Amino acid sequence: MNPRSVSAPLYQVKGWIKFIGVVLLVAGIIYAITIIGLIVAWLPIWLGVLLIQVSNRINDAHLADQEQSLWDALWKLKTFFKVFGVATLIYLILVALGIAIALARFYSFE
Repeated sequence: MNPRSVSAPLYQVKGWIKFIGVVLLVAGIIYAITIIGLIVAWLPIWLGVLLIQVSNRINDAHLADQEQSLWDALWKLKTFFKVFGVATLIYLILVALGIAIALARFYSFE
């Protein structure tokens, strides 16, 4: 299999990948403006940059038939999903903890 045929499905959505990357980048910059957001602003900025790089590498892999660009894109995509998954897990744990604390406080006042 050549890089052009393997990268074809991602090449078809490279515009959407770049769009989501830009949205994450802008969101991270907006978060960085606030004091509390400064703590977590690096995450969407990093993820946004990763997706923009994925889009560019997919374009290179598909148009120039570059196998190395395809590998780079797939590794960056792997990193994106791993980091996003861990961040989502941490978020869900914090939400569950927040709900538990809120319920404990609510029921302790009765």
